Amino acid sequence: MTASRNGWPRAAALMLLATLLLGSCAAQSNSPATPTRAPATPVSVAPAVDPTGAPTPLPSPTPQSEAGAAVGPTASPEATKPAIAVSCEPTQPDQLGPFYVPGAPERLSVGQGHVLGGVVRSSAGCASIAGAQIELWLAGPDGEYGDDYRATLFADASGVYRFESNFPPPYTGRPPHIHIRISADGYETLVTQYYPAEGQTEGAFDLVLIPAD
Repeated sequence: MTASRNGWPRAAALMLLATLLLGSCAAQSNSPATPTRAPATPVSVAPAVDPTGAPTPLPSPTPQSEAGAAVGPTASPEATKPAIAVSCEPTQPDQLGPFYVPGAPERLSVGQGHVLGGVVRSSAGCASIAGAQIELWLAGPDGEYGDDYRATLFADASGVYRFESNFPPPYTGRPPHIHIRISADGYETLVTQYYPAEGQTEGAFDLVLIPAD
């Protein structure tokens, strides 16, 4: 073996050089490569299509005012109407007749055969009137008026009243009827008449009073 000038064999020196070169190449091959990015390509979005092939309609644009501000849905005419106060039609008055006698006994019945009931209300707001005084009188089965066919009663806390009597007979060309007089604090006194149909055993008759001025 031929020795180099510094005393190392030439072959050993060549082997050392080759080893160093191979290590350097291996280190370079193990280094991570810098990824190459492809330029971004704009993507166009096609309108959605339903299974039938017809394009799905796009949502309607929000309505805007001239200034560009979004405008909400227009209110319906019904929603813009002012609130109307509830009222009840006042009961029509009728003649008192010549047979009214004040101070009739307080009772709920003067006979059998016909039941009359209802509610005493105010024409302003239809509120019931508790404790209203109701006077009733009618002709008896013989067609004559008398104390046995007169009564005074009072509406309950809900304004309800109930009165039982014989079915009022017609007389001198007049149809069957019951006279009624209603009075309550803060209301105009009402005098009216109730006319049941022939053969009717029950009747409903609300009594609507007008507030006093």
